[in-house]
Amino acid sequence: MSDRTRGDLLILLAAFIWGVAFYYQKIAMLQMGPLLFLGIRGAVAALALLPFAFVEQRRICHRRVHDGVPDAVAGAGFFQRSIVPFGLLAGVIFFLAGSTQQTGLVTASITNTGFLTALYVVVTPFLFWIVRRQRPGRVTWISVGLAFLGVWGLSGGALASFSRGDILVACSSVFWACLIIVSGQSSRHAQPLSYTCVQFVVVAVLGLLAASILEVIEYQAIRAALVPILYVGVLSSAFTFGLMAIAMQSVPAPRASIILSMETVFAALAGYLFLGERLPGVAWLGAGLILLAVFMVQRSRD
Repeated sequence: MSDRTRGDLLILLAAFIWGVAFYYQKIAMLQMGPLLFLGIRGAVAALALLPFAFVEQRRICHRRVHDGVPDAVAGAGFFQRSIVPFGLLAGVIFFLAGSTQQTGLVTASITNTGFLTALYVVVTPFLFWIVRRQRPGRVTWISVGLAFLGVWGLSGGALASFSRGDILVACSSVFWACLIIVSGQSSRHAQPLSYTCVQFVVVAVLGLLAASILEVIEYQAIRAALVPILYVGVLSSAFTFGLMAIAMQSVPAPRASIILSMETVFAALAGYLFLGERLPGVAWLGAGLILLAVFMVQRSRD
């Protein structure tokens, strides 16, 4: 098996884990509030990533010592200051995105959540336009039109029929797009595990703090939702990041992003198999248009 094929399969596995994660995020809402779940998810993910982030920082410090960088030894074993601001900002954005999406999942279906969350791919080029003054190309504009038609179809042909949860999930795509931009900026520091660990520490602190103020915390509920917490915290948040780090060594980013779009299909499949979710024909047409818009943006070279 070639490295490219192995990488493709690892990314497909990550897409599968993320797609099925929507199911676990949904059923966890039967036991606890969205903010508490998000906070515990962040804590579990941060703890799972911490040993690997520590090894990453040690490796960076040893390399700096070898290169003769002053005071490199003093920073051994701790996060380099250059990555901390990115991790803090990413954590705040992840909290906004995750809390909006998780709250929406209380009433939104898994199928709708998967396709509506994928809108971040279409939103991202327009945020780049605002932040980096990189004007979107013609293909992107066409994709926006297709995405809008897709959302209309997914709503059953009447946007008024969208639940409050559907609207929240769609709004979360804007925050996910912001997270993509911040993650792209942080990549130049080549500390992905440390960056992600700091990010989830922030998510844990904000989520648990918000939950202690706005929600009722019951330890029996946490124990009852242990499987969803471990799946989303370890597999969906920490393990898949490791998969992506390995796979991206042999798979180009555009190809990887296209494979990751299968997350929406796996989410719909999970909703169909586990919760018996069904969509009318016009909704499936809308879902297909959203997926087409995502593919077009990812393949575009505009």
